[in-house]
Amino acid sequence: MTTIQHPDSGKPRAHHSLRKLRGGSLVRFISEHKGVFGIEPICRVLSEHGCLIAPSTYYDGVGRVPSARTVRDEQLKAAITRVHAGNFGVYGARKVWLALNREGTPVARCTVERLMRERGLAGARRGKPRRTTVADPAAARPADLVKRRFSPPAPDRLWVADFTYVPTWAGMVYVAFVIDACSRRILGWRAATSMRTALVLDALEQALWARRCAGRGSLAGLVHHTDAGSQYTSIAFTERLAATGAQPSAGTVGDAYDNALAESVIGLYKTELIKPQGPWHTAEQVELATLDYVDWFNHRRLYETCGDIPPAELETVYYRQNTSLAEAG
Repeated sequence: MTTIQHPDSGKPRAHHSLRKLRGGSLVRFISEHKGVFGIEPICRVLSEHGCLIAPSTYYDGVGRVPSARTVRDEQLKAAITRVHAGNFGVYGARKVWLALNREGTPVARCTVERLMRERGLAGARRGKPRRTTVADPAAARPADLVKRRFSPPAPDRLWVADFTYVPTWAGMVYVAFVIDACSRRILGWRAATSMRTALVLDALEQALWARRCAGRGSLAGLVHHTDAGSQYTSIAFTERLAATGAQPSAGTVGDAYDNALAESVIGLYKTELIKPQGPWHTAEQVELATLDYVDWFNHRRLYETCGDIPPAELETVYYRQNTSLAEAG
């Protein structure tokens, strides 16, 4: 932040980025610091460093009616801050811009970028993924039916699943997910303090329950894809999956992209929730936060692959269009 030293302090004056201050920015700068340094000393120091402004100019600026652009900027700053905070503080300029326009607030993307810089707001940035599942060399492993093709034409054609870890003060917590590859919707999830088969089974059960509640109980033709972790190749999991009629699929061992879609969604979860809101204290805290995050992710988060709409909205649009086509045919 730009700072200045009192002229009588005898210390070197800090003038980093002072030359970037112009017009209304100078007036705001003086207003923010006048209580400490006084108006005339600030004007003198600014003028010495190339930002020419007289006290009379400052007083004129304070009394001047704000321009239409200034008023509009202040309104947009409030809206931008609200949208950013209302989406876990993870949206960058592009998604804030999309969200505002979806709300009916027309604004240019460059304007959002400028105002976010002024507010010091930025989107979340991903870190490096880490491996959690470990293959069991003795277990039978399904064939890879996906082969990195993670863009099925409709929901419930391909589900992908994986789990991750969350360090807490009370110990490690593991969180498993089941995701529909078409809509990117999180269908099932489960948090537990161990990474036994029950963890991934519970996530699968929730996904099956969610589809039954939506009236889509038949999973004929569904492929359930995972990596080659021992939890997913266990007898209990493979038997439950067979009972649903879904076909199991597992990526090849040592392939960094064998389950890229699930890892991508988990990467968002870690980047948007776990890292910025830590440190985490207990498994219960992680579970409650994940519940809120999944609801936001499915129903409000703008997902670029879905056409910049939420995953649940994409499914609604898909089924509405296909119902209309069926009725017309």
